[in-house]
Amino acid sequence: MTHFPIQKRTEDLEMTRRELREHCFKMLFCMNFYPAEEAKEQLEQYFEMPEEDETTPEGGSQILHHVDMEEKDHAYLLKKTRAVAADLGKLDARINEVAQGWKTSRMGRAELTILRLALYEMRYDDEIPEKVAINEAVELAKKFGGEDAPSFINGVLAKLVKDGGEPEKAGDPERV
Repeated sequence: MTHFPIQKRTEDLEMTRRELREHCFKMLFCMNFYPAEEAKEQLEQYFEMPEEDETTPEGGSQILHHVDMEEKDHAYLLKKTRAVAADLGKLDARINEVAQGWKTSRMGRAELTILRLALYEMRYDDEIPEKVAINEAVELAKKFGGEDAPSFINGVLAKLVKDGGEPEKAGDPERV
């Protein structure tokens, strides 16, 4: 797994979409390890986790986990993570339809979490074009997935686009 430093910002705490997506991925990933009733509590604890860093092979230090953010970003992350979690059954069913030779039950947790998040963004987020959702998913796979994860993620998401299915983006104000 490759780690990239997360930049600390002291004056401007507004997060980029990529940073928000990475935090959302981490939150969803963590939820995989807890029963549903406990997972909700774990979401809030994500923001209370201490900063985490590691020593690089060159002897430097890089930050792995840092959640200092504005309240609006905190609220956005909770809302989006909960929305994705609420649709896991539908998302997994759609992924299972196109992932030839793979079922969600056999996929690595990081790859499955990336697919779920990307599919959610493709189907429900008006502000994120499909191509951007796919590209960002591949970037997450490079960072958090196994060696073959980027091509696997790209292939499954490309099939989801090719096979279509009506996007459900417009008209649902409860969606992020």
